[in-house]
Amino acid sequence: MKKIVITYGTFDLFHIGHLNLLRRLKACGDYLIVAVSTDEFNAQKGKLTVVPFEHRLEIVNQIKYVDQVLAEHHWEQKRDDIIRLGASVFGMGHDWEGKFDELKEYCEVIYLPRTEAISSELLKHTLRTDAYAAFETCPK
Repeated sequence: MKKIVITYGTFDLFHIGHLNLLRRLKACGDYLIVAVSTDEFNAQKGKLTVVPFEHRLEIVNQIKYVDQVLAEHHWEQKRDDIIRLGASVFGMGHDWEGKFDELKEYCEVIYLPRTEAISSELLKHTLRTDAYAAFETCPK
C-alpha cells in the first residue's frame, strides 16, 4: 500500500525553498500530491501572485518529486482531499505550524523547516525595491 503525502501552496516565483520542501515531503512517503492555490483563492486570501495559476500548476507538475497536482479552491478542501485521496501525511512548511492540527483526525500532520533566507515574498520585495531603485536612477 502506497504512503500518500499531500501538501498545498501557491508556489509563486518557484525557488529553491519550494524545491527543498517538495523533496523533503516526497521522502516522507511513496506518492506526493501537491495542490496549487488558484488565482481566485489567492485573491480571497489577500495574496497577489506574479505567475498565473496555469503556469504555476505546470511548473509544479514538472518537478520530479511530484506525482500528482491538483487545484486548491478553498480552505475546507484539505480535509476532503485527504479523505478522498487516502493521504497518510499532510505536510506544510513550519511557518504554518499548528494551523492545520485539526487534520490530525484524518492523517499524520507534519511541519517541515523552511529554507533559510528565501521566500516568494522576499523575492517580490527585492524585485519591487530593485525596480524602484532603477527607476530613480533613470535620467529624467
